[in-house]
Amino acid sequence: MSNDTSLVKETTDQRAELIKSFVDSPEKQRQLYKRTMIIVIASQIFGGAGLAAGITVGALLAHDMLGTDSYAGVPTALFTLGSAAAALIVGRLSQQSGRRVGLAAGFLAGGLGSAGVVFAAVFNSIALLFVSLLVYGAGTATNLLARYAGTDLALPTQRAKSISTAMVFTTFGAVAGPNLVDFTGRIATSLGAPALSGPFMLASAAYLLAGFVLLIFLRPDPLLVAKAIADAQHPQDIRSSSLQSDPPAALENRRGIFVGASVMVLTQIVMIGIMTMTPVHMKQHGHGLGEVGIVIGIHIASMFLPSLLTGILVDKYGRKSMSYASGVTLLLAGLVAAFAPGDSMVFMILALALLGLGWNFGLISGTATIVDATTPDTRAKTQGTVDVLIALAGASGGALSGMVVAHSSFSTLSLAGGLLSLLLIPIVLWSRRKV
Repeated sequence: MSNDTSLVKETTDQRAELIKSFVDSPEKQRQLYKRTMIIVIASQIFGGAGLAAGITVGALLAHDMLGTDSYAGVPTALFTLGSAAAALIVGRLSQQSGRRVGLAAGFLAGGLGSAGVVFAAVFNSIALLFVSLLVYGAGTATNLLARYAGTDLALPTQRAKSISTAMVFTTFGAVAGPNLVDFTGRIATSLGAPALSGPFMLASAAYLLAGFVLLIFLRPDPLLVAKAIADAQHPQDIRSSSLQSDPPAALENRRGIFVGASVMVLTQIVMIGIMTMTPVHMKQHGHGLGEVGIVIGIHIASMFLPSLLTGILVDKYGRKSMSYASGVTLLLAGLVAAFAPGDSMVFMILALALLGLGWNFGLISGTATIVDATTPDTRAKTQGTVDVLIALAGASGGALSGMVVAHSSFSTLSLAGGLLSLLLIPIVLWSRRKV
């Protein structure tokens, strides 16, 4: 027993010594920042492929298993609700043990949940489907939380670009996923499973790979190094007393967290609500799975591909300006979706592309605002809590979207979403008031 204790202590001491070696070396910090970005990018490519399954065929799978449109939004609501719980757990785990442990755990859980959805489809078990979708949501939450990992060692003027760099590489997997619907469906059918379970087979493998990439290679942990740097520059007790003696600074930070969270929550509600019912709306107007995959693939590309440019714009023109741009773009998306003919691929592509772009503007500007308003001591925990709100917003949007369409129309849903996005403008204007 004593030998085991000595071994653990030796390993802990070695880890602490390794982290300490980065504190006084800006060059090593820059190298670790670049290495962290490469590892996060690799995980995001796999994570994006897992993310796409629930978006593309989740509602269709529920429609086939439940036999009604009224609950077609339930899968999105469930995996976004699951992502809310996962965001809280992953955020707290990351704060305590570092990004490596927290993010890896989230992706691995998402992989298990995806496998559960496949078994639910094979055995036609609604109960297993619902439980598995909750667990699958852990992958969705982790895929978003991974965007923060690159900011831990980034300079303030690099933060939005770091976020966007991680996100843009999600595009490769996220766009491939919807466009592999037919291919994965044929694989599933050849294995004796329903065609719609195919994308979840891909999701399971993708999330598991993302988790193992982070678990094996994200060393030393960027968040733990950032904490050590902050402690060396400004010990925690000094930082705490400084905030207490400077109420305007503390209030400004709280306001930044509120505004950043509000921007991301509103964009999530609008995006999830309209996106969830688009496959069902298209299917009702005679579009096949391949066409649905194209529209959702372009939508996801618009969510992530513009990220690199968005990050530069956020860093250059400011978080608030790009939040305004998010509201206006989402309004246009809602108007196009509301008034476009349901059988028009061109208009559906345009509407969903604008929807993804507006979400992209809001997520990156809101994320950068949150990072600016937090310190390494509380950053991961705060980020996880904020992403809980984002996930709950998505769950609400997903659950309500099916009911709105069932009792009214897709046009009503789209118009309501577009108008809701305008709330971003007064929220950001309020944030401009002096403390």
